[in-house]
Amino acid sequence: MHKIEAIIKPFKLDDLKEGLAELGITGMTISEVKGFGRQKGHTEIYRGAEYVVDFIPKIKMETVVKSDMVDTVVETIISSVQTGSIGDGKIFVIPIEKIIRIRTGETDHDAI
Repeated sequence: MHKIEAIIKPFKLDDLKEGLAELGITGMTISEVKGFGRQKGHTEIYRGAEYVVDFIPKIKMETVVKSDMVDTVVETIISSVQTGSIGDGKIFVIPIEKIIRIRTGETDHDAI
């Protein structure tokens, strides 16, 4: 099992959700986050004063999948959210040692 985290542009969330639904991914966690990488923020003018916006609004999607689905899910994420411009985001793939569903006590694949 692997946890897949994707940091994406907010307006691509619906495309991502639809792409993962087509694969049968039934669960995910979405968080509104802020950050920057190579994009390094940008400057804006507010009431005549220029200021730097260091942290760009992003969406963080997290899901756990069986190991044999990792490559397919990663490819789907890329094809769903890629715009080709700076700030498209990152994908992190993390091995999961154990999962336990608190309500039923189910573990590992049964708990996904």
